[in-house]
Amino acid sequence: MTFSSNSSHQRLSERAPGTPDLADMRPDDWVERWLPRSWGPYARLCRLDRPVGTWLTLLPCLAALVQAADGWPTLFRLVIFSLGALLMRGIGCCFNDIFDRNFDSQVERTRFRPLTSGQLSLKNALWFVFAQLAVCALLLLALNTYSRWLAVALVPIVIVYPLCKRFTYWPQVVLGIGFNWGMLMAWSDTQNSVPLGAIALWLGAVLWQVGYDSVYAYVDLRDDLKLGLRSAAMRFGDNGRVWIGGFYAATVILWLWGGYAMGMNWPYYVVIAAIGAHFAWQISIFDLARPDRSFMLFRANITVGVMLIVAALAGTVLPL
Repeated sequence: MTFSSNSSHQRLSERAPGTPDLADMRPDDWVERWLPRSWGPYARLCRLDRPVGTWLTLLPCLAALVQAADGWPTLFRLVIFSLGALLMRGIGCCFNDIFDRNFDSQVERTRFRPLTSGQLSLKNALWFVFAQLAVCALLLLALNTYSRWLAVALVPIVIVYPLCKRFTYWPQVVLGIGFNWGMLMAWSDTQNSVPLGAIALWLGAVLWQVGYDSVYAYVDLRDDLKLGLRSAAMRFGDNGRVWIGGFYAATVILWLWGGYAMGMNWPYYVVIAAIGAHFAWQISIFDLARPDRSFMLFRANITVGVMLIVAALAGTVLPL
């Protein structure tokens, strides 16, 4: 496999005016500047250049680790779960690009991805996936038996997600289940059980992701309609604000009840209320006709993830 940095830069510069802020790749980012040429396509395939999804996978998991440990989790668990989040998000992105490579060529935001633009062969992409899975298998040795089985159950969810948009308007539900699976594993590995309150918090995170990923789906709505693909945004149509607001409200309710079921201290509820206010702000400025704003709001959910960790710490570490 050969990869020309100059030709890639030229292709990335061919975007139509007004699209760079929404495009998946940049002509002069850190991957282009710092990594060896042969590494660039692999880094982009697993989205190392776009870490938002990794943070959105990791932050709820870290919050669950704090709650399960009733305070500060061990450094060992923080490292293992951080690596797991990075790898599983990367594997999911690889499968997504493998299955969608023919669709991506017809979408402005995705037409420069490594498989679609010819920077990487399908064979090399598959070998890269197997390598990441092998590293994940090694990480399983650091987990208890319960968590290992949960990790194995996650693999088919990660694989099937990219196919869901072919036959259901709710691929975001499958994505939310997979993205937040680490929350369940945090409990299973720390306490060898997953209490009902933890499941409520996980379900809240799933609905949160349905909400914010639907915001993101509005960026590609026109292209998805043209290609015959489906998403929650397509199902919501012009009622997106109402639907997404409903999912955010359900998220707050589940996180409040989950905290109550686990005996969180009162500061936890103060931070959850602040998260509710952040959701209200998102809905207030959400505009169906502004894909750039949808992209901004999607990224703003990193703040929610950080606040969720603060809530977990507030509910366990701070005194009553």
